[in-house]
Amino acid sequence: MQAFQRDRGLHDHGRCDEATWLALVEASWRLGDRALVIAAPYLRGDDVVALQSSLGRLGFDCGRVDGIFGPATANALSDFQRNCGLEVDGTCGPFTVRALQINAARTGTGPGVAALRELVRLGAVAASLEGLRVVIGQFGGLSPLTRRLGQHLRQRGAKVVAVDQPDASMQAAAANRHAATVYIGFESHVEASSRVAYYATHGFHSVGGRALADHLVAALGTVAPVPQPVAVGMRLPVLRETRMTAVVCTVGPVQRVIDGAAELTDAVIAAVGAWTESPVAAAQPAPTR
Repeated sequence: MQAFQRDRGLHDHGRCDEATWLALVEASWRLGDRALVIAAPYLRGDDVVALQSSLGRLGFDCGRVDGIFGPATANALSDFQRNCGLEVDGTCGPFTVRALQINAARTGTGPGVAALRELVRLGAVAASLEGLRVVIGQFGGLSPLTRRLGQHLRQRGAKVVAVDQPDASMQAAAANRHAATVYIGFESHVEASSRVAYYATHGFHSVGGRALADHLVAALGTVAPVPQPVAVGMRLPVLRETRMTAVVCTVGPVQRVIDGAAELTDAVIAAVGAWTESPVAAAQPAPTR
């Protein structure tokens, strides 16, 4: 179980919680097993990942490779069908799968157009906290830290929205509605540990998320209340479902973090400021957990 969780970029606690169960279901699908089409709720699975990866390498923009069949994926699929002379119905059925297989044989194995789109978007980030749209989330026990961080970011001109719903999907939806430039989440750990997670899946990682994680690791590593952190690529739900640069900082224990909130706030603000100046810092992808 833990090996599966690590491979899927989830918390490797060894329990079959809701996120793990959903990941098990998604892992059972292969491209061609079912027709892929816009549905409510959106279809999710490894077959969607394969579709998005293939379309992206062919130059059809699905957005990030997240395994969620949403409007961007449906539009990219329709564009592919139109270019291949297929019926443009936005449904990935057997004829479309066959056309993808034929065309995919002529492409490489890179991340595709999604990575290029992210680089373009990051190139437009202003090199300042002034006007930066930031969503700050927390998953229990760390509201004193996130409130302080929000206040200090606002004092520096950032536009900040704080969310504390326990449901990760609700936090992601709030960040997407706010059209945030950056999402920074905090979750607690009972042990003295520190980790900064950014979105990564097999064959794709968020360049902006990795860069922000690197800046946070460097800044938080100087703060006494937390051990030396590490940057890790993961597929936590909030990282997967947000549409902007996003990270989740895992810190603990809670009381030590709260006691050191002032130092942590200064470190996070310094890291975000450094990221605005260098949002695509060169770094090798960390291993997906």
